[in-house]
Amino acid sequence: MSQLWWYTARAGGIVAWGLLAASVLWGLALSTKVLGKRPRANWLLDLHQWLGTLTMVFLGVHVAGLMLDSYVDFGVADVLVPFASSWDPAAVAWGIVALYLLLAVELTALARRWLPRKVWRSVHYLSFPLFVLATVHGVAAGTDAATTFAVATVVVVVAMVALLSFVRLDQAARQARLDAGAPVPGAGPRHRPPAPTAPGPCSPPSSRPPAVAAPARPPAPAPASGPVAAPAPVTAGRTVY
Repeated sequence: MSQLWWYTARAGGIVAWGLLAASVLWGLALSTKVLGKRPRANWLLDLHQWLGTLTMVFLGVHVAGLMLDSYVDFGVADVLVPFASSWDPAAVAWGIVALYLLLAVELTALARRWLPRKVWRSVHYLSFPLFVLATVHGVAAGTDAATTFAVATVVVVVAMVALLSFVRLDQAARQARLDAGAPVPGAGPRHRPPAPTAPGPCSPPSSRPPAVAAPARPPAPAPASGPVAAPAPVTAGRTVY
């Protein structure tokens, strides 16, 4: 019974890291469209958010188990202030900073509809350093981090996150070049359609019928030469000569 809270703290930390890794991988899979370019259902986005929420729940279990355990005797300052703990302060500090980053990411995600999109996106990018710090904390402070299964799991998950992050950054860079009108590597040069030219003697025959020139209009008749006689005046219905 004396080790119950110690096992609770360990289990809570492992589950919290697993949920955080799943949330990050799921978010990257959605943003990179590796699952397909079809319109995403709402439950897929909700699953990403629920994974982050469950991460906070099990992180709370992890912290509560540490504070209730009597072996190390963590206090409030030890779990909230970096380097305040007497037990491996550097390893604990990584976890405390990750805790604050997780709170920032999740709280802004819950208040997304009331925040400007630029603010939400800037804070959401903290998920990357959050995952790195949480992984370093688990490897440095975790009791089970040296087991074969834990090492293999961390290596595979970190490799998947790194690969999808590279794909996401490459897609963002390509989109930025397209928006700026710059050529994208691997996309080939942009060709303009050639301007129409007059057919030459060696040009292939055209499928269109030749244009028929309109008949020329006859020239206007030249005016008669010599003086033009004025009409004779008319007086009372008789012509005067």
